[in-house]
Amino acid sequence: MKNLFFLALLFIAACTVTEKNKAFISGDIEPGTVIIDELAVKTPKIYTVTLDSNSFVYGVVNQISVDVIVKIKEGEKEIRTFDGPGEGVESFMFETTKQGEYSIEVAPFKKDSGKYTIELKIVEPIATIPEKRMDQLFDPYTGKNVPGGAVGVVKDGKLVFSKAYGIANLTYDIEFDINTPTNIGSVTKQFTATAILLLEQQGKLSLEDDIRKHLPELPDLGEVVKVKNLLNHTNGLWEIFNLMPITGWKGEDVLLRDQIIDIIQRQDELQAKPGEEFNYNNTAFILLAEIIKRKTDIEFPTFVKENVFEPLEMNNSFVRDNPKEIIKNASQGYVRDKVGFKEAGDLDASYGAGGIYTTVEDLAKWMNNFDVASLGGKELVAKLVTPDTLTNGDTLTYGFGIGVDKYKGLKRYSHGGADIAHRAFISYFPEINSGTIVLSNFGAIPLGAMVEEINKAFLGEYFNEESKSESNSKPDEVKVPMELLTKYSGKYLLEIAGMIIDLKIEDEKLVAIITGQPKHKLIALNDTTFKVPNVDAKFHIVANEDGTIKKAILEQNGKHELRRLPDYSPDINELAVFKGEYLNKQLETIYTIKVKDSTLVASHINLKDIKLEVIEEDSFKGDVFFMNKIIFNRNKKGVVESFSVSSGRTKNIVFVKQ
Repeated sequence: MKNLFFLALLFIAACTVTEKNKAFISGDIEPGTVIIDELAVKTPKIYTVTLDSNSFVYGVVNQISVDVIVKIKEGEKEIRTFDGPGEGVESFMFETTKQGEYSIEVAPFKKDSGKYTIELKIVEPIATIPEKRMDQLFDPYTGKNVPGGAVGVVKDGKLVFSKAYGIANLTYDIEFDINTPTNIGSVTKQFTATAILLLEQQGKLSLEDDIRKHLPELPDLGEVVKVKNLLNHTNGLWEIFNLMPITGWKGEDVLLRDQIIDIIQRQDELQAKPGEEFNYNNTAFILLAEIIKRKTDIEFPTFVKENVFEPLEMNNSFVRDNPKEIIKNASQGYVRDKVGFKEAGDLDASYGAGGIYTTVEDLAKWMNNFDVASLGGKELVAKLVTPDTLTNGDTLTYGFGIGVDKYKGLKRYSHGGADIAHRAFISYFPEINSGTIVLSNFGAIPLGAMVEEINKAFLGEYFNEESKSESNSKPDEVKVPMELLTKYSGKYLLEIAGMIIDLKIEDEKLVAIITGQPKHKLIALNDTTFKVPNVDAKFHIVANEDGTIKKAILEQNGKHELRRLPDYSPDINELAVFKGEYLNKQLETIYTIKVKDSTLVASHINLKDIKLEVIEEDSFKGDVFFMNKIIFNRNKKGVVESFSVSSGRTKNIVFVKQ
């Protein structure tokens, strides 16, 4: 979840108050001035500025020794949150709709404290001409010493705008160009899916086939996993890039294709029955690439080149089957740390799930095929973008390798892509035969915010204005008796996300502290319902018949149950029972569980110690994404004998105490 940019030695041209910053009126932080500051644990710093209407603001926080979250507020209304990289620069970008006071809140992530600097780089009127708006958005990524990217806009099937910014290779000062091949990460998946559908047309496979028909070495796990379950992420297999970090593997470490198949051969049970749940899965598309190779006797990169790229005249598109393969004129990927930019390679063995290098011009040709269907025909395109349903009847928002949803009143086909350092996003709106493309060779570019602005600048005329949501109006607040608030206070677990929400009382009101976020002061709508300010979300407290609290319901994009956690604060002696060495034979991996500074930690030879936060008895949450939930298991005598690890995409990896 961490994203964005670094400041020390920042290289963007200095802004002048008279030109770049003429939309700035006053404030305790002025454009072009670097403020050195420090955060205490759980204590935010707030900077207030008065800005003109229709202003564009870009700033950076250099996280010298503290990981921060930046929140932008218009009065009491929160308009943007930025929670990017854990070190280096956290950049922020926002716009104003009216003249007035705005605040920039810098808060510590989790319980961190430490030093940082903050600077407003740009404060200027929002550009009204779409082309100028792109220059504004990419201003931080323009110049001779910053990585950049490229933008493409398709209207009525034609590429009407394309422009590149920044540097494709900092070592050799090679500028980004619209013809610079760039890694599009998971945007690749729709190409892999198309290749499978072409084989189906040729009668070489069926989407209803058991994948073991084509990959017989995979284990029989008691359920039939079909080819279509690979295509729409409903297969129940381990997800390799969430699984491998548990072994101490890092993204640029060697990972052979044969190793991936070997690891999946060791899976002893599915994480869910096929078709039961959507769980995004890179393993599935790596296996699809292997199926294509076996059914055609042609290497996957060659098959895609001959059967997808060449028919569409995508002449600057390539499948990189090896991070060391040379792709001429391709962009180099970059990340930032506390020192500055560093080169980053590609994920090893990812092709099929990722690995395609392409350009905005070639992606415009690909996008046009959704309309003309010169490749595969209308039936193939329709199959590609038709969501399936789960076994419970719910309809997915995903076709085969591509997202399918509604965006501001229009149907949208879209997908994002992220390798170690490259980023990409394409959006296509079939009802207007138009779309947008964004590519970058910088891992911390705020891609989501930029995609929104690009869509609005070029295609805004087609979008329906969303009705004013409840989050934009101030609801009437009631006063809840302290007796009830005291009952409600405590920790609640959102199981599906492994997220702990701590409800506490401050100033006779309930506040919610969510894992890794600053607290939210809740607005009481009645004695049991609480609104999250400036967010379309509510908490509903549910009591048992005797008045004790049973659970809470989070209403946000559906209803999600929050389990009330019992009070549990184990002392050092209670934590000591978990100590020992634990082995997972399938992954050939050992962790040592120990107590360090009154905290339980998991130690691995190739990793920093992982701190384990208490959830409830025998249940902990690691401070790394691949150990989101750890549950210790006891035998009938109450002796701890194993623990299981889950990380969202990969579940219940069991380590046995030695």
